[in-house]
Amino acid sequence: MSRVILLFFLFVVSAAAVGQETSTVRYLANEGVMIAHGDTKILFDPLFENSYVRYQRVPPSMRDAIFAGIAPYDGVDAVFISHFHGDHFSARDVLRLLQEREETRLYAPAQAVTEMRKQASSEIESVFDRVTIFDLEYGDAPVFVRTDGLLIEAVHVPHSGWPTARTDVQNIAFRVTLEDTSTVLHLGDADARLVHFEQDENFWDERHVDLAFPPYWFFRSADGREILEDWVRASHSIGIHVPAEFGEDASTIPSDLRGEDLFTQPGEGRRFTGSQ
Repeated sequence: MSRVILLFFLFVVSAAAVGQETSTVRYLANEGVMIAHGDTKILFDPLFENSYVRYQRVPPSMRDAIFAGIAPYDGVDAVFISHFHGDHFSARDVLRLLQEREETRLYAPAQAVTEMRKQASSEIESVFDRVTIFDLEYGDAPVFVRTDGLLIEAVHVPHSGWPTARTDVQNIAFRVTLEDTSTVLHLGDADARLVHFEQDENFWDERHVDLAFPPYWFFRSADGREILEDWVRASHSIGIHVPAEFGEDASTIPSDLRGEDLFTQPGEGRRFTGSQ
């Protein structure tokens, strides 16, 4: 067990010992994760169809359970989509989920919802009553939404490749607090440059993050590490968007990523304790 994972494990055990209720995270694939605290459950980037022959896809049995609402994927309150790329989002699948799971709400960038509307027939128009759209561009002020059991904070962080590539993509970082207790941050495919976070200093100072999910390349640069430690101020970070080969053969993990906490196996999980 690596030092960073061991320290995180000890932190959770210590918290549990003094009676604090823990939250759980379960890895789906690529950037898909499920967070649960008490009766509140949320999913990030859970349904997509394209692996680009590089990333893991959600196992069929897991997809079926999500659609059917079979434990542990029963009672999902909200689904969050970071951006509309095919390894994060399938308009067809998300529409199906909203049809089959009437208790679930969707929070997504405008580009993703536009793709959904292209495929939606008039017979299912009502599903959009449960969709909250974030039409954010680079430099826009963060947006705050409060619902039962959730505080949702959204900010546009450019997709990796900025400023020369993918500048037209609405990549939304979601900071979500469950039951006023545990706060998680999902960064989507965020570009790991300090300048994007410096311009929203007050936003990042406002709330402590218990568990962050950065794309793994944040661990590979000085800026990325500084963002997680000094700007996001995450108690712990787990790398996502990890190439499939890392999960198939740990020896392929580059030396600069060894010892980092990475999600590589669909279905694996962690426990953590909120500090809000």
